[in-house]
Amino acid sequence: MTRRTALYLLGMGLAGCTGLLAWQRSPAAIPAAAAISEPAGVGALGRVEPASRVRKLSQPGGFSVNRVETLLVNEGDRIAAGQIVAVLSDADQKDAIVAQSEAAVAQARAALAKVRAAGRPSEIAEQQARIASLIEQESITRLDAERAERLVPSGAGARATAERNRAAAARATAERVAATAQLDTLSHPRPEDVTVAEAQLRNAESTLRHAMADAALSRVVAPIEGTVLKIYARPGDLISTADGLLDLADLDHLDVVADVYETDLPRLRPGSLAEVIVPGDPRRYQASVREIGWQVRRTTEAGSDPVAAVDARTIEVRLTLDDAGRQALRQRTNMQVQVAIKP
Repeated sequence: MTRRTALYLLGMGLAGCTGLLAWQRSPAAIPAAAAISEPAGVGALGRVEPASRVRKLSQPGGFSVNRVETLLVNEGDRIAAGQIVAVLSDADQKDAIVAQSEAAVAQARAALAKVRAAGRPSEIAEQQARIASLIEQESITRLDAERAERLVPSGAGARATAERNRAAAARATAERVAATAQLDTLSHPRPEDVTVAEAQLRNAESTLRHAMADAALSRVVAPIEGTVLKIYARPGDLISTADGLLDLADLDHLDVVADVYETDLPRLRPGSLAEVIVPGDPRRYQASVREIGWQVRRTTEAGSDPVAAVDARTIEVRLTLDDAGRQALRQRTNMQVQVAIKP
C-alpha cells in the first residue's frame, strides 16, 4: 500500500466518525418529544449521613484527666439524650468533694437558722423568769434603801448602811436592765449576725455548685438521642484528642449529602425529588431536597475522569431519604452514592 493510499483511507475513516458524531448530536437525530422536554436534571456524587450529623463525644473536662474508668454503652446501643455513657477515672475524687461541700452547705444553713431564731423557747422562758426575779429583788432593795434614807436624819440609822442599800438597789436595777436586753437579743436576732450567716451560706452554696460542675466533667453525657456507631476508647484507655470516645448519631432520620457543581445550582429547588443509586443495589431510593448549603467550596468527591476539572467548585445539598432508604442504609453512614435530582 502506497503512502498516498494510506492517507486516503485514514481521511475517509475520520470523516465517517465525524459524520456519526454530528448525526448523534444534531437536532434531526433527536426525537421531537425529547427536543421539547423539560430541562435536564442534576447528577452528583453524595454520601449517606444522619440528619443529626455524626457527633463525636470526648472528655468534657479538657486534658487534665482523660482515662476511661467505666464504659456504660456498647456499639449499636440506642441511648437517650442526657444519658451518661462513660465515667472518667477522677469521678470518685470529685464526688467526695461534692459530698464535703454538701455538708458545708447544711452546716451553714443550720447556723443561719440558729441566728434567725435567736433563742430557743426554753431559753426565752428562762430569761423571762430571771427578769421577774430581778424585778422583785430590785423592788426589795429599793424599799430598803428608802427606809435607810429616812432613818439617817433621826440618827437611828447609820449613813453607811443607807449607802450600801442604795448601791444594792442600783445593782439590782442594772441586772434587771441587762437581763431585759439579753431577752431582747434572744427574741430578735441582730441584723449584722444575720448578714454574716447569710453570706457564709451563699459562699457554701457557691462552693457546692462549683464542685458539682467539676464532678459533671468526669462523666461523658450523650447530647442527643441516637445510636452508638463506633467506640474508640474502652475502660483503662486514654481518650484520643483525634478520635474522641465514641461516635453517636440519630439513625431515625438519614440524609444524602450531595456535592453539586456550582453551575447546576440554578436548577435546584427545595422540595425537588431525586433518586439515590447505591452501588451494588438494584433498587432506587427516593429522596427530596431539604437544604441547599451556604458555602461553595472545592469538590470533595474524587472522580475517575482524567480530563475532569480538578479545581471544580461544589456546594453541599442535603436530601431527606424516604423510609425505605432509611431502613436500607441505617448501617451505611458515609457510604458513597449517586444522586439524580429531577428537574
